[in-house]
Amino acid sequence: MTGGGEHHLEDALTGALERPGATAFVHAGSGRDPTIRYCRPSLETGYHAIAFDGREWHVRSTEVGSTHPAEALAAQLADDGLSGTVLTPARIPHDAALYLEDAGFSLASSDVVDRTRATKTDAECGRIATAQTAATAGVRRAASLLTNATIVDGRLTIDGETLTAPRLRTAIDEAVVSAGALPAGNTAVSIDARDDAIRPDDSVVLEVAPRESGGYHGGLVRTFVVDSDGGRERRAHVGVTHAFRSAAALLTADSQSVTAVEADLEAEVRAFGFGDDDGIETRVTGVGLEPRERPSRGRHEVTPETVVRLDAGVRLDDGRVHVADLLEVGPDGVGWFEAPSRSLDPSTGLSK
Repeated sequence: MTGGGEHHLEDALTGALERPGATAFVHAGSGRDPTIRYCRPSLETGYHAIAFDGREWHVRSTEVGSTHPAEALAAQLADDGLSGTVLTPARIPHDAALYLEDAGFSLASSDVVDRTRATKTDAECGRIATAQTAATAGVRRAASLLTNATIVDGRLTIDGETLTAPRLRTAIDEAVVSAGALPAGNTAVSIDARDDAIRPDDSVVLEVAPRESGGYHGGLVRTFVVDSDGGRERRAHVGVTHAFRSAAALLTADSQSVTAVEADLEAEVRAFGFGDDDGIETRVTGVGLEPRERPSRGRHEVTPETVVRLDAGVRLDDGRVHVADLLEVGPDGVGWFEAPSRSLDPSTGLSK
């Protein structure tokens, strides 16, 4: 890790190891496992077993014909004179746990790495910003197609071909890749229609959460309507966008629980006349090496140095309105990551 993140993590692990009998933190998994990637970013391909004993890291990786990395690591720790309890994430693979137990260690679940990951270093924020820039490029590409489409037989067309949800999704992914990130299978285009064809009055919900080269994700959702007739659709959109401003103000004032921020988003949407039967959806989560990570549960705190994804939406009779953005909470206030306009009009999505 960079930007002071490694020392931050090691300080947290050292503190966790102060519990009676705890001798090391241990985990195993592929180089794509978020915990492995966070602890040892240089480990990419292959399967790895890692440990931190309060002083240094120990790593064993897959080699053709070699001993299982977790078995080799457990034997090394025992040979080094360690014994007793090792701390592990709750999601440590079963076979790795058995190798540790066979070497005489007992296991205790710890969320120390998840808690540490909840706050972001400047370097991590920079990576998330890179991913969000790619997400923005994808949404703007979709906005351009919607804006420049013509209407033929009640459907949107581009160069004489019907504009469909899959075609729009492909265009988004191509723009994400051109911007230097990977779609990571997280792109979705949703319309309420009998088929994939997009019509002028469809509410088109675009969801993008690309991953940049270091493994960090962005997160962006926009709803566009080429020819909106206003009404509940417009009112829902105003309620959602007001909710984002309210949540930002709430987090500017003080740290808040996930539950409190989600409740604030919902209350603001309800203020515009929507209730229990309208399918109001609000969600607040962290973002980083996973599209959604801690803080993610009601009791988790959104504190300074946290990056959170805010989602708010309303289900309508003929579609839905859904918006999501990333917000960085700093010691002196909050700031939104780069994103297109939140307007329903796709032509305004071509710029900030």
